[in-house]
Amino acid sequence: MAGVKDVVAQWRANPKVAANLVAVRELPGQPARWVDLPRTLHPQLARALWDRGVTRLFSHQADALAALAEGEDVVVATPTASGKSLCYHLPVFDALLADPSARALYLFPTKALARDQLESVRELATATRAADLGAVVYDGDTPPDHRRAARTRARLVATNPDMLHAGILPHHALWAAFFAGLKYVVVDELHVYRGLFGSHVANVLRRLRRIAAFHGASPQFVATSATIANPGELGERVLGRAPRVLTESGAPTGPKTFLVYNPPVVDSALGLRASYIKSAKRLARDLIDGGVGTLVFARSRRAVEILVRYLRDDVDEPEDEARIRGYRGGYLPDRRREVEKLLRDGKTNCVVATSALELGIDIGGLDAVVMAGWPGSRAAAWQRAGRAGRRGQPSTVVLVTSSEPLDQYVAGNPEFLFGEPPEHALVDPDHLGVLVPHLKCAAFELPFASGERFGRLGEDGTREALGVLARRGLVHEDVAGGTYHWIADVYPAHGVSLRGGAEENFTVIDEGSGKVLAEVDYRDAPMQLHVNAIYPLEARLYEVLRLDWGARKAYVRACEVDYTTDAMTHTRVSLLEALRSEGNAGFGDVHVVERVVGFKKIKLYTSENVGYGEVTLPDYEIHTRAVWFDPPSSEVAPRHAGAWRDGIGRAARALHHVAALVVLTETRDLGRALVDPDPPATLPRIYLYDQTPGGAGLAERLFEERARLVERAARLVVGCQCAYGCPSCVGALEDKSTGAKAAAGAILGAMGAGGEAW
Repeated sequence: MAGVKDVVAQWRANPKVAANLVAVRELPGQPARWVDLPRTLHPQLARALWDRGVTRLFSHQADALAALAEGEDVVVATPTASGKSLCYHLPVFDALLADPSARALYLFPTKALARDQLESVRELATATRAADLGAVVYDGDTPPDHRRAARTRARLVATNPDMLHAGILPHHALWAAFFAGLKYVVVDELHVYRGLFGSHVANVLRRLRRIAAFHGASPQFVATSATIANPGELGERVLGRAPRVLTESGAPTGPKTFLVYNPPVVDSALGLRASYIKSAKRLARDLIDGGVGTLVFARSRRAVEILVRYLRDDVDEPEDEARIRGYRGGYLPDRRREVEKLLRDGKTNCVVATSALELGIDIGGLDAVVMAGWPGSRAAAWQRAGRAGRRGQPSTVVLVTSSEPLDQYVAGNPEFLFGEPPEHALVDPDHLGVLVPHLKCAAFELPFASGERFGRLGEDGTREALGVLARRGLVHEDVAGGTYHWIADVYPAHGVSLRGGAEENFTVIDEGSGKVLAEVDYRDAPMQLHVNAIYPLEARLYEVLRLDWGARKAYVRACEVDYTTDAMTHTRVSLLEALRSEGNAGFGDVHVVERVVGFKKIKLYTSENVGYGEVTLPDYEIHTRAVWFDPPSSEVAPRHAGAWRDGIGRAARALHHVAALVVLTETRDLGRALVDPDPPATLPRIYLYDQTPGGAGLAERLFEERARLVERAARLVVGCQCAYGCPSCVGALEDKSTGAKAAAGAILGAMGAGGEAW
């Protein structure tokens, strides 16, 4: 049976494949850099490591131990599969074995990752032969009796930021012994904590430090991260102190072949290429037939299901069909655990997954990764690529690009992937729209003493913010003692969602058996579970018979059809109240409505549109805050008049991406819309709005920074070296004669030249 090298050689020798390989990079492996086990390790821990075959450490693991021994916080930012977990397991277990009162808190971004990592924790605890190293997961799925045991007896608790925020910190009195002995806080997958979510988590950790100090503890923080451009800066902002940053990995890596495959053009007039889904399927099939364990990353849950269906349709034997599995959000926990175990045991040929498997879930060794479509960033691409070659053996990674502009930009400019560093991860935990809600939570948890500060407000800023809360009747100021006590009836943590608006998930139920098949997020339910929708689940297709919106349940039945469905949506932004307005820009409250207006039937394999259907469902609505810009008339630059309206859309895109940098967040935290004024006018208005219900302060800050925002967006567009437009500025343009890039630059330039009006 062929191996990775043989399959790659076959591709390069096949003219039909080789003609579309736009980049091939041979990435050399590196040998391990070893360090002896420290003699200072507790004897039981050292013996447990020896029994498990661990007689030496990688250099970065030893460096992490040394830095922690010196009292520093540590961020380990090394590639996937470099043994980062031992960087925190070893100091934690050393402390737990040496001090019976010591405790540790492990923080993971998802429940699945917490439960996966706890297995390795328990295995190590068993190997140490210590009877009192109790480790538990504490999350929304933990039974009540286990929760009580965790609070009183557990010495190592694994949880997620949401549970720490709303389920542990507000009840810290019940955890008094745990917080009093807290020695280490582990923050795994630090790179996930960016944007608005990361800003919230940074404030949760501020509250954690405050509560630990109240109980007499000052824990050290150990964080691990995928490769990003600024691990030290992100670590300092999220953890609250400047950490020692370790980026040099001592783990061995095998040689890796990285290929970029651009499907052939099928319509040169429109620039359309062959289906990237089908191309990814063919390349994955070659790897599977060659006996190569393969992980396929798809960009959406729908793409996962289509790829699983296509790959299974190619096999004849039922047992081979069962060895091709899907993995995505929405699968029930038992299905995900089953797939993870099959991967670890090497009993599956191929798994098709979303970004859910980017994180550090232990899935054993795989020899190939196929990325069906550009994952959105260099950091994500290299994180996915790191899933191949985990045993130091030769491996291959294939990026299959779609016809979308960003994919084609990467295909035409491979150095964008290979020659540029990973992107920065951005957070702004001190923005008042994020910080003040956590100040309320902190006041509920503990009174604020005279002179105490929260975040970067300083003493005066904290006192001023607490004074505002006092005037609103939420806290009481003890003038004599200078303290502030929470007095309101509300429970503040319940009103602060770390990940944006949260609603109850929808369950997918088989009409015949009554069995729950899957879950669907509230936001996705109208698009995936409307009546007559085809819901795919690991190559099987189910038709939605009825949707009980109030009960959050969709009833389905298995069906045999040759199509899937794709929802059509429309977004509308309405101005409710202008809070501030200057010149052609403004800031205020808006009403955002997302409506599913219908669906298309998309034929499998050919992707033909074979019909339409209507959808009648409640709209998804949020009241939030937005900044808006009214573009100047095309008379400002008559030679671009024909492309002016398209240029407005391109200018809006540039503003959107620069806005994320200005307010230190992710583009997904901001929405973008073009809205024609009522009564209709010639030019649409550009809206940038907070994706969080009620707003998170981003739009207000953008209004305050509007001059810098417009100026930076103009520089981005005008200064870009591309001729017609590219993903680095206004997005790639199919019609290179429109002059839309020039129009966008003129629009932004006119905005910036508006003097006091802007």
